[in-house]
Amino acid sequence: MPIIIPQIKGTLTQKSDEIIEKALKTAGINSRDIAFADIYKTSVDARRRDEKGIQFVYSVCLSLKDKTAEQHLADEKRLTYAPYGDIQVRKGTKPLGGRIVIAGFGPAGMFCALTLAENGYRPLVLERGSEVGRRVEKVSRFWRGGELDEQTNAQFGEGGAGTFSDGKLTTRIKDPLCRYVLERLTQLGAPKELLTKAKPHIGTDKLRNVVKNLRERVLQCGGEIMFDTRLDGISLSGGRVTQVSFSGAETGDIQSGCVVAAIGHSARDTVQMLQNSGAIIQSKPFAVGVRIEHTQKAVNESLYGRYADDPHLPVGEYQMSYTQKDGQACYTFCMCPGGVVVPAASEHGCVVVNGMSEYARNGVNANSALVVPVNQSDFGASPLGGMEFARKIEQAAYTSAGNYTAPACTVGGFLSGTPDLKSEILPTYARGVTVCDISSILPNRVTDMLKKGLGVFSKRMNCFKDDTAILTAPETRTSSPVRILRDDSAKAVGIENLYPCGEGAGYAGGITSSAVDGIKTALKIMEEYAPY
Repeated sequence: MPIIIPQIKGTLTQKSDEIIEKALKTAGINSRDIAFADIYKTSVDARRRDEKGIQFVYSVCLSLKDKTAEQHLADEKRLTYAPYGDIQVRKGTKPLGGRIVIAGFGPAGMFCALTLAENGYRPLVLERGSEVGRRVEKVSRFWRGGELDEQTNAQFGEGGAGTFSDGKLTTRIKDPLCRYVLERLTQLGAPKELLTKAKPHIGTDKLRNVVKNLRERVLQCGGEIMFDTRLDGISLSGGRVTQVSFSGAETGDIQSGCVVAAIGHSARDTVQMLQNSGAIIQSKPFAVGVRIEHTQKAVNESLYGRYADDPHLPVGEYQMSYTQKDGQACYTFCMCPGGVVVPAASEHGCVVVNGMSEYARNGVNANSALVVPVNQSDFGASPLGGMEFARKIEQAAYTSAGNYTAPACTVGGFLSGTPDLKSEILPTYARGVTVCDISSILPNRVTDMLKKGLGVFSKRMNCFKDDTAILTAPETRTSSPVRILRDDSAKAVGIENLYPCGEGAGYAGGITSSAVDGIKTALKIMEEYAPY
């Protein structure tokens, strides 16, 4: 298995073969003993801006011709092995007795369907939203001022919420399958550099083609996908789902061998249906807040100083957090370099914001979520309390403007309590913004922590000192506010063949971890059942 030599520093202009040679010298390896070597990951170290300047930091992946020597080297130097993930399929013998039905075709549902289809299980996917081409048309129409489609929007449709985001693939989980997901995405049309960037992203424009290619692969392998078709109900007998009902472009019932609930973090009606059907649901912490917009130029200058215009450097991005002694916190999330703030509502009479970048990340502004964690102390112990808490914030935002324009003000106006939009930074929210006191939309504890966070972050990055930066509200869809309880076999507690999966079920937090959970769910199903 290939090994990784980390922390190899290089200048902004060094070639990859020079970096590899430096790594070999660091590890004391003769190039004649190498079977192969390549750059594994690249990141930026912008802490030093003196004569040495900003540097790239590399991890080099290599394999020796002599595997015994390779293991000895790894042990001696305390090097790690490259986590090249692969899936090990074990097929069971238990008859399914019906189709495997997957509700949702976001990252979890897509990779669950792909894994099942490629192994002969012919899953049926029900996706309430449209396929990606029609979805883009419907979302664009809403962003231009048209009606909101509650079934197809920035949250629902082929690709899930990630289709209208930056397509970030960073994750905190340390699972070898993360590498497998990245490799499959590149096979399906994502940029190859995903495999070498410390913070990989696809970009919403390129992600749409990847999503389409993944769909075609599922269909080629015998899977079936019904778009514009929502899971409406499940019928149980003896603690098992025996039938599912659906409506939309296709309406009817079908016998099911098992059901995967890969519903995403915004399918509130489906969560309610599953609870009514006997699934055990708990509320879980999530976060709410705003989007903050600076110019990308200001972000680059804050991060890179006099090197801000160096063409070798990536577009600047940041991630910051602040936690008080009492545990209250504020942090930035889902930062979108060169991106825009987008309308992300999925229910009538609600305003929701999110961030999106295309692959080039070449927009004038940068934006990030600026959020505060909330929990049962904020929304009570009811299983759906967090869901209702977020909905009330979204409704308050809609009421404050009277339409789908978003409440907004400058940082200075927010801090002083006299909201304004006097700024040279132009808000990018497509439906337009309305000057509003954001403190009237968000709970006091949240706005208090946002103000403290802004104060702390202004000492870390110069752009956060800008009182004319724009705040747009509300950001409420950071993660799922619920968890559908499941056991170690990935089955819903009390329902033998229902598999809660991905971010919407409370078991992932982003594209990569959701995809990994989808794969693992498929493996659990295959381990028990024979192909349908």
